[in-house]
Amino acid sequence: MNIPELIQNYGYAAVAVGTFLEGETVLLLAGAAASRGHLAMPWVIAVATVASFAGDQLFFYLGRAYGPALLQRFPKLGAGTARARVLLERHNTPVILSVRFLYGLRIAGPLAIGMSGVGWLRFFVLNLIGAVVWACAIAALGYGTGQALASVLGTIDADEIWTMGVLLVAGVLIWLIARFRAARRRVGEGPLGSE
Repeated sequence: MNIPELIQNYGYAAVAVGTFLEGETVLLLAGAAASRGHLAMPWVIAVATVASFAGDQLFFYLGRAYGPALLQRFPKLGAGTARARVLLERHNTPVILSVRFLYGLRIAGPLAIGMSGVGWLRFFVLNLIGAVVWACAIAALGYGTGQALASVLGTIDADEIWTMGVLLVAGVLIWLIARFRAARRRVGEGPLGSE
């Protein structure tokens, strides 16, 4: 079962679980579903706000209580928490407000904030503000995208959709091939140069 099917079958529960754990993809699709009348936009925003806020609060408290032990147990979190710590030292309040917008810091960011000296009440307030802004912005983006796609697809016939699909797949394949070739060149130009 994929994310759109989860949202269609489980509605707000899927939005809650998805935004508690991951976020953007689920919320974008929920916004698009709201644009088609499958979900109510105010409820999508409310559920996403509460669930993402709760998720970040949980990771903050886990970082506060068990941060070093978690990093030893899950070493992949180390790079993200190190990045979050550097950002926190430079831009404390903006990072706390926007941590859910920063790629790769969905879990590591709140853990790092919990391991820092940020007080729980300060994080609570800033996290709540950030959750509201994030839920409104991402859901609105999904809603707008859903409206735009419905408008465009409503004026396109089946042959044009197939043509656009083929062009999209071809474009993605060309892009992947170019990235693969560039990666191979970088590997061949290692520290000793290519042989």
